[in-house]
Amino acid sequence: MAGGRIRAKLRRSNLYTFACHRPHPTEEDKTDEIEGPGYSRIVHCNKPHIHEIKPLKYCTNYISTTKYNFLTFLPKAIFEQFRRVANLYFLLAAALSLTPVSPFGPMSMIAPLAFVVGLSMAKEALEDWRRFIQDMKVNLRKASVHKEGGVFGLKPWMKLRVGDIVKVEKDQFFPADLLLLSSSYEDGICYVETMNLDGETNLKVKRALEVTLSLDDDPTFEGFDATIRCEDPNPNLYTFVGKLDYNSRVHPLDPNQILLRDSKLRNTAYVYGVVIFTGHDSKVMQNATKSPSKRSRIEKQMDKIIYILFSFLVFISFISGVGFIVKTKNDLPHWWYLQVPDREGLFDPNKPLQSAFYHLVTALMLYGYLIPISLYVSIEVVKVLQAIFINQDLNMYDEESGTPAQARTSNLNEELGQVDTILSDKTGTLTCNQMDFLKCSIAGTAYGTRASDVELAAAKQMVMDMDGQGQNGNGNFSEKNGHEFAGPEIQLETVITSKDEDAINNKNPIKGFSFEDSRLMNGNWFKEPNENNILLFFRILSLCHTAIPEQNQETGVFTYEAESPDEGAFLVAAREFGFEFCKRTQSSVFVREKYPSSQEPTEREFKVLALLDFTSKRKRMSVIIRDEKDQILLLCKGADSIIFDRLSKNGRMYEEATRKHLNEYGEAGLRTLALAYKKLSEEEYSTWNDEFTKAKTSFGADREANLERVSDLMEKDLILVGATAVEDKLQKGVPQCIDKLAQAGLKIWVLTGDKMETAINIGFACSLLRQGMRQICISSNLDAIVQDCRQAAKEDILQQITNGTEMIKVEKDPHAAFALIIDGKTLTYALEDDMKHHFLNLAIECASVICCRVSPKQKALVTRLVKEGTGKITLAIGDGANDVGMIQEADIGVGISGCEGMQAVMASDFAIAEFQFLERLLVVHGHWCYKRIAQMICYFFYKNIAFGLTIFYFEAFAGFSGQSVYDDWYMLLFNVVLTSLPVISLGVFEQDVDSEVCLQFPALYQQGPKNLFFDWQRIFGWMANGLYTSLVIFFLNIVIFYDQAFRLEGQTADMVAVGTAMMTCVIWAVNVQIALTMSHFTWIQHFLISGSITMWYLFLLVYGEMAYSLRVNAFRVLIEILAPAPIYWSTTLLVTVLCNLPYLAHISFQRSFKPLDHHIIQEIKYSRKDIEDGHMWSRERSKARQKTKIGFTARVDAKIRQLKGRLQKKYSTMSTCHHPIGQQQT
Repeated sequence: MAGGRIRAKLRRSNLYTFACHRPHPTEEDKTDEIEGPGYSRIVHCNKPHIHEIKPLKYCTNYISTTKYNFLTFLPKAIFEQFRRVANLYFLLAAALSLTPVSPFGPMSMIAPLAFVVGLSMAKEALEDWRRFIQDMKVNLRKASVHKEGGVFGLKPWMKLRVGDIVKVEKDQFFPADLLLLSSSYEDGICYVETMNLDGETNLKVKRALEVTLSLDDDPTFEGFDATIRCEDPNPNLYTFVGKLDYNSRVHPLDPNQILLRDSKLRNTAYVYGVVIFTGHDSKVMQNATKSPSKRSRIEKQMDKIIYILFSFLVFISFISGVGFIVKTKNDLPHWWYLQVPDREGLFDPNKPLQSAFYHLVTALMLYGYLIPISLYVSIEVVKVLQAIFINQDLNMYDEESGTPAQARTSNLNEELGQVDTILSDKTGTLTCNQMDFLKCSIAGTAYGTRASDVELAAAKQMVMDMDGQGQNGNGNFSEKNGHEFAGPEIQLETVITSKDEDAINNKNPIKGFSFEDSRLMNGNWFKEPNENNILLFFRILSLCHTAIPEQNQETGVFTYEAESPDEGAFLVAAREFGFEFCKRTQSSVFVREKYPSSQEPTEREFKVLALLDFTSKRKRMSVIIRDEKDQILLLCKGADSIIFDRLSKNGRMYEEATRKHLNEYGEAGLRTLALAYKKLSEEEYSTWNDEFTKAKTSFGADREANLERVSDLMEKDLILVGATAVEDKLQKGVPQCIDKLAQAGLKIWVLTGDKMETAINIGFACSLLRQGMRQICISSNLDAIVQDCRQAAKEDILQQITNGTEMIKVEKDPHAAFALIIDGKTLTYALEDDMKHHFLNLAIECASVICCRVSPKQKALVTRLVKEGTGKITLAIGDGANDVGMIQEADIGVGISGCEGMQAVMASDFAIAEFQFLERLLVVHGHWCYKRIAQMICYFFYKNIAFGLTIFYFEAFAGFSGQSVYDDWYMLLFNVVLTSLPVISLGVFEQDVDSEVCLQFPALYQQGPKNLFFDWQRIFGWMANGLYTSLVIFFLNIVIFYDQAFRLEGQTADMVAVGTAMMTCVIWAVNVQIALTMSHFTWIQHFLISGSITMWYLFLLVYGEMAYSLRVNAFRVLIEILAPAPIYWSTTLLVTVLCNLPYLAHISFQRSFKPLDHHIIQEIKYSRKDIEDGHMWSRERSKARQKTKIGFTARVDAKIRQLKGRLQKKYSTMSTCHHPIGQQQT
């Protein structure tokens, strides 16, 4: 494209003051020798084969984020399975089942264990295979690589080698860490987007060495030969030390020449580079950590329960052993019919201790049903099914990208319901890198009538509050007074907004421009009394920037490649106001200005004399231009605090009004900048320019300081023109999502590589910060760091942390909110062992925390500090390679899959397309999964205790003989068939409330972080319930069947009849119990619960007809023995009722006198009060949110308090004015 060719010929370095100037080489320039540990890497350019053999055998460009490979899968997966305590126990039991002491056959122990472990390993393999597939998508991307003879061809990323020459074109990712050789610009400049690495959206300028600029075409690489000596692989993204040996000269290398893997080429047609670091040696992969093996808190707590049960198992086995000693020593010699001692020596009255030991082993296996082996496999099945429901949720499906939610691992489903702190990346996660020009203040007059989201929500809520107060009659103001005073202030925003919405609906929205005000649009600004200031304002917008215009050949409309979204929004605004930036040359900027008096726009040329670019330290940007009238002007834009300090006495005419507007814009959540100018004489400019040129061409450690000093000399005595207010376009639904998460009681931290100002502005846009919130900014003394006075710097930071903590302690206002803001350099000290807990304590006390300029490693370290320091569950969410460390370090890692780059997704546990889906993932699926898994596990232990203890009671009843009351087949089928499916349905389908109610009552989520359904009180309560059930089942059956006839023929019950009757009672009791536990029934639950009971009777019918039943004395046990006896059915009914009566009484009492939140909601929904009484439903909804000081709701509440304060003040003033008159009349 012609435009692209013209743009490519610009010598872009002339535009940059600080970042990109290349000093002229001097005789004094020397390259220090790079040697010693950490600086041993040698790269032979254009000779990749050399690096495939020793001693220079470097790693390939293949990357892997999987947990396992072909060789390690079996040992690592088996280790993972036997980290589980229960599996270890059953492995030991399976080994013992091969010995004579076993009360069961070997297959009854080995088969279930093999099935459980095999199924779990298969699930792990499937999940890791998915990670492998995503890795391969990256590894198989194509790159253009020099083959030979100046010919380039495509090669997969994984086949790249150190030394390869690579050509990367616009909007492509760099496949490895490259040394920039040349670019499409003649002076070797290229623009790089590092959003995936450090989260910054503004483009970075990289520059090639002058000596390699001639390598700007494919054929020039035919004979290219050079050697690079540089640092070894390391995780430091912002440093690089090396030297290039080319044409018998050595040239120093620095980070300006390095293009990092996974960053992106922007605004540059192409670049050539040589591969320095590949694969896991690249800096982005050095920042990654190995995929950790994560286990949920509930699973870890479940291990503790199994320890308790195992201890109890050993205890009752010991009792059984003692009882066996007594029986063996005293009674066994008299029982001659038992033929003791036996051939195996298991029962020998002469060796009671030896026999007791054998019996102890038998008892340990016999009572093993206390520890449910099927628990783990049932949980695995449930979690996989839960993950499928998450994947299939259409409310988390992104239609634009066609991306569904993805549970990449199902091990952590229940953790989603227990999150305490969310640590979020900013760029690409919260923001979509788009600004909209919304309002402005020019010469003390405010323009822009559209209300921001905050203003609109506050006005609507205020009206609702006033209406509610009028209806209830208990407001602070009477209905008349309230509306009398509130009307104008609220009407202003609601009415105007409705007009704006009508206007917007009638035309296509313009990206980056949401401004509405007829006074400035369509040339009407020319009629304003301050048109000269407005003209200057528009010119500052169109001239003070470093953007590049690109014209759409079809529409003729210009778009802009800007270093920041703010610049892009200003240029779009200027274009819409009639000042269209259309061309940039080496020394000029061209703007098409359209005045009302002329039909066609006039193209004006402005000479660019100097540009003082924006840095985070300067917080401003200036351009010196010469207009067509030969007038020299300095145009400046920057943070209002910086600009106001630099105004001249005569330039403060509009300061008071502008400050008022800026405060209003800030309260409305808008990002603001102040605009100013000053006129320069030729002599003034010439004198300054000589000094500026001298500072610019100097070379040394003080170059930056000199440039800063000279720039300060120019940027003073300014005249204020006005201010801008842009709305930061967050990703769709982000403010609402953050608001809902805040109402759910979650804490939200933002960790970003972006500069502090940008991070703060995003905090305001997300409502993590708001006007009136007190900011505790902790920063390090740069000079102290330069002088290496580490101790002094640490003491200073510690003092700042202490002061912040004290400030919070002494605060009396209950509505006061604090925000902690800290940068990466300071964080380096704050994360050291002797200071990190002070930092964490301060951070916990703050409503929101923003860490900016942090490296990927620091993100991971902060995440670890929060996780370990608070002991609570953390969730990290991000979209780029720079977020991988914190995603892997957090208890739960969530990757944004809708953005560029898949590194975050590949390292994550869950993937979603947009941040807004996090609300549903946590508040709905997290809440459900936590309660389902918690209730399922508690119920599992309940039913196994209820069943297992009856075996112990009977064994004691039968003289500690090791005899089980149940048939082997009964015990095998109990967990596998007879009770497994209802408990799985509980874990998959249970809902205390539906998804809409979860979102309407976010405070329900706190049941997870507070662990209400899996605390020790509830666990022991279920265990006690199991103990009670076992006692009722065993002793009632024994009492009823022991010594009375139970059939018409007068027969008494034998062991088979008692065991079958007892098992029937167990099946009925535990299935009725799970029915009482469930809150949500579908036909599936009804079918599975009734089906389990039916299955028991069908099994007895079939089993009684089998030949095997003759050997165990169970022939037609149901049809002929039990079914004809009324006492069998009446016993089943009596035992079932008595077993479940305490639980029924408990839940009845709890719902009546101490209901939980979901109990109240269930009652309201059941009685249809949510439909019949909307006011009550709304009142309950307003109660059901955690008190929070962040989020949109908190911001609206603050705005309402502010408006009410104004109304109260007005009311008080009017009352005071009327009071003296009343006195006079009296």
